[in-house]
Amino acid sequence: MMTDLVPNELLQTVPQHDYLDLFSGNTAKKVVDFLEFDRYQVAKAMGLEDKTQVRFDNQIRRDLKERLEEIAVICELMAGYFHGDVKKTALWFRIKNPALGGISPRDMIRYGRYKKLALFIRNALEGMHP
Repeated sequence: MMTDLVPNELLQTVPQHDYLDLFSGNTAKKVVDFLEFDRYQVAKAMGLEDKTQVRFDNQIRRDLKERLEEIAVICELMAGYFHGDVKKTALWFRIKNPALGGISPRDMIRYGRYKKLALFIRNALEGMHP
């Protein structure tokens, strides 16, 4: 039986806003553009053998689309932390972060470690709320 109180972590799985406009239109392409990835980097991040498997049209691979949607959530959660400031959010993804072992969040995604980054972000955001 569910209670009236919902744990914070349950509510932090979906961003409250679409500050970066990633969820209107072609989410996959918008995420790639926001993170400034090329097809090769996307293929590497997603564990695909060949960059020709990376498409952003209506023939996009289902697994690629789902992963990029998960990454969109990560990006929007951070945009929420920065109160919708797109420049600060983009900078946060590019700057090396000591809490991430001295690599940037963008590179974590590029190296296929987006789930670890998502966990890091959710834990950090959860710690901010009583």
